[in-house]
Amino acid sequence: MINKKINWPAMILLILGLSTIAFPLYLTVVIAFKQPSEMTNTISGILSLPKTWSFDNFKEAMRVTNFWQSLGNSLLISVVTVVLSVLVHSLMGYALGRNKSSSKFYNFVYLFIVSGMFVPFAILMMPLAKQTAEMGLANWVGVILLYVVFFMPMNILLYSGYLVNIPMALEEAAKVDGASTWTTYWKILFPIMKPMHATVAVLTALSVWNDVMTPLVIMAGSEQNTLPLAQLNFQSQFGTNYNLAFASYLLSLIPILIFYVICQKQILNGVVNGAVK
Repeated sequence: MINKKINWPAMILLILGLSTIAFPLYLTVVIAFKQPSEMTNTISGILSLPKTWSFDNFKEAMRVTNFWQSLGNSLLISVVTVVLSVLVHSLMGYALGRNKSSSKFYNFVYLFIVSGMFVPFAILMMPLAKQTAEMGLANWVGVILLYVVFFMPMNILLYSGYLVNIPMALEEAAKVDGASTWTTYWKILFPIMKPMHATVAVLTALSVWNDVMTPLVIMAGSEQNTLPLAQLNFQSQFGTNYNLAFASYLLSLIPILIFYVICQKQILNGVVNGAVK
């Protein structure tokens, strides 16, 4: 038998990392099922299990946030943004990734777009709010268009990096058989990039689903709340209703968690291969 030594530094880091995820999740579940009367200022009062497990907080949270309408708005924005991001950004990543090494123009365009990752949203917030209002895009359509632009730098970086692992011989063979560039992309390259599609879809969906600032700035006053916007109702000038807020957070976690579970098999491969520049 081979004696396997335990890598204690890695084990300790793993335990610490797990605790940073498990402990907040435990607090969220416990507080979501508690009644306000069970919340005290003591540590034991916060960490202890509920005396009775009740779904009253979830029912009230759904009523306060107009849950089904807010969920529908979030789903609409997230789904359309993910679909457009995968289609548009994969095409741009293909065009730039295949030509940036042989053309200074394409290389400049690639670097220019990727540099957008370093521009903070706070700088663009007020100009975008004014511009979208003047163009009649202070609604979910404007939010989707902005998301497609905001996530373009990172997604193009991932797609162009992933294309390095796809040999040019596939495209050359398709060209010999008479396939056009358009046909080659959709029939050969697009299916091959399935792991990266899943990675981009999950990363984009997570960012869109949890984003508050963009809908808050662009759709202010439009009465089209997403779930994160509706959850602001739990915060007031005098405090926060943590029981209802945490119950609402758990409800909003379910759809994106299901989506992640469906795509998780493709994500690791996509991230590893897309890291190659």
